[in-house]
Amino acid sequence: MGTALVYHEDMTATRLLWDDPECEIERPERLTAALDRLRQRGLEQRCLRLSAREASKAELGLVHSPEYVSLVRKTQVLGEEELQALSGQFDAIYFHPSTFHCARLAAGAGLQLVDAVLTGAVQNGLALVRPPGHHSQRAAANGFCVFNNVAIAAAHAKQKHGLHRILIVDWDVHHGQGIQYLFEDDPSVLYFSWHRYEHGRFWPFLRESDADAVGRGQGLGFTVNLPWNQVGMGNADYVAAFLHLLLPLAFEFDPELVLVSAGFDSAIGDPEGQMQATPECFAHLTHLLQVLAGGRVCAMLEGGYHLESLAESVCMTVQTLLGDPAPPLSGLMVPCQSALESIQSARAAQAPYWKSLQLQDVTPVPTSPSTHSPEGRPPPLLPGGPMCKAAAPAPAPSSLLDQPCLCPAPSVRTTVALTAPDITLVLPPDVIQQEGSALREETEAWARPHESLAREEALTALGKLLYLLDGMLDGQVNSGIAATPASAAAATLDVAIQRGLSHGAQRLLCVALGQLDRPPDLAHDGRTLWLNIGGKEAAALSMFHVSTPLPVMTGGFLSCILGLVLPLAYGFQPDLVLVALGPGHGLQGPHAALLAAMLRGLAGGRVLALLEEDSTPQLAGILARVLRGEAPPSLGPSSVASPEDVQALMYLRGQLEPQWKMLQCRPHLVA
Repeated sequence: MGTALVYHEDMTATRLLWDDPECEIERPERLTAALDRLRQRGLEQRCLRLSAREASKAELGLVHSPEYVSLVRKTQVLGEEELQALSGQFDAIYFHPSTFHCARLAAGAGLQLVDAVLTGAVQNGLALVRPPGHHSQRAAANGFCVFNNVAIAAAHAKQKHGLHRILIVDWDVHHGQGIQYLFEDDPSVLYFSWHRYEHGRFWPFLRESDADAVGRGQGLGFTVNLPWNQVGMGNADYVAAFLHLLLPLAFEFDPELVLVSAGFDSAIGDPEGQMQATPECFAHLTHLLQVLAGGRVCAMLEGGYHLESLAESVCMTVQTLLGDPAPPLSGLMVPCQSALESIQSARAAQAPYWKSLQLQDVTPVPTSPSTHSPEGRPPPLLPGGPMCKAAAPAPAPSSLLDQPCLCPAPSVRTTVALTAPDITLVLPPDVIQQEGSALREETEAWARPHESLAREEALTALGKLLYLLDGMLDGQVNSGIAATPASAAAATLDVAIQRGLSHGAQRLLCVALGQLDRPPDLAHDGRTLWLNIGGKEAAALSMFHVSTPLPVMTGGFLSCILGLVLPLAYGFQPDLVLVALGPGHGLQGPHAALLAAMLRGLAGGRVLALLEEDSTPQLAGILARVLRGEAPPSLGPSSVASPEDVQALMYLRGQLEPQWKMLQCRPHLVA
């Protein structure tokens, strides 16, 4: 259905009129830099462009008091001295004669985006707005924020569209206390915020920004705070927070809409956050959120004060919303000990309220201020930034920003090589049904060692698979689906692995479901990670050969994906992913679609799904849809994992954590 981009040039009008080192970083160029980069990359042209409208008095009144709205309205006629005096009554705020108009446009942009998504006009979108909103409270401006854009959008979605479950993800580097205060007793809104905290020594210096602030009244457990107690958090830390904290709760909550307070001061180079996450990381975070709520994701700009980092991060977010594969992440995927302390503290605080955490080890870990550097990383930058009230020099732009990795998707996104005549009835219109096949002699050479590939139908299917795989490795096709006779599934998968490794793949992840064993002649050289879901027992035969039984409950399946499959995959960082649904795989279509959709975040989206020829056309159709970027169907409210599933997962994690650090969700205690 497409992606909306909501913007209005009038939002560049408000600006600081006097000297104020604290507020000078919030400037109009934040919007123009992001929009210019979107245009340069051809991303704006691919979106449905919507011009922002002003939010009405009634819409602002969904979260703000009439007296406060009236106060902001009066700034339109105040002189500079009066504006400065009024601004001084609030924390980190400046007013301008255009502030009221700009702030109404910012709030209205979010409302337009939510309406477009919930009426089905678009699938998702980004509202490129200023002033930001997440610090604004019912009767107070705060931290550059005038009206709380995301909170107004959430209240509007509840009132106008009748939604009952809304997830707000705040990845800005500052705590969005305004959103927290507005919804802390509301169980219909799950609010997640990570933020630079440093044991309360970073702005806004609030005790309620810590992990043990979990909401109140009926909203207990629906406020999730993840405080970062060190600067320098990077890609591995952010992805680990999603896999081990946010996503388990989000799947259990089963939101109908995802709102993102998209602040990019949490990206590398920003003087406020002083973090190390690269712009590509925000593509992965966006992708992980798109598997929720049927893909209904509305992102709204919050912070972001390094113009280059901001522009690149916005581009990464938009291209992912458009369905393009996420570029590979750079750097070592090893969460630092401080991040793990914070994640575990948040998990422990939330465990009483969420079934998905209750059977796992969520014992809180004592934390203390620490000065050691995160593992595997240069020493972090000194605490500082304008909102910290103790400004330090801004970090120099990282070389990671000098050559941004924005990989255009191949012109053919998904191709299928299937023989069922009715398959075209269930395929998306832009999925290509392949006609070509590898050369007969080449196909026969690959088939010769395998007796099960001697039959004509198996040989024909293998030729189609090889032709498709070559197209993926050559960059002509992004992803694909191929079929093979059930009797030849293991041999066909063996050939696909060998072909991939010999034709350009350096690291290949194979997720095999059902009765499929690791090929005996596959080299133990660390280039292939074999993960079998459907084995008889949980076993880690090596760090590159893992087997686990298929979980019997949806909750167990989700725990397996989030707690085992994806941490292993992100730690391995493959450049090709094979998903094989072999004999007796036992997966329902929605479960298979979720697995494929989440693995699509790896390897630049190069995912090949191998099915048995007698699989239903509906299974091929649903896989084709998610591989081209559509959201998987909801699994509904997740059931709790069985004790057996939890035991298998915890056993494997214990065996593999020393080698695969992304599996960790608690720090290692040092005596």
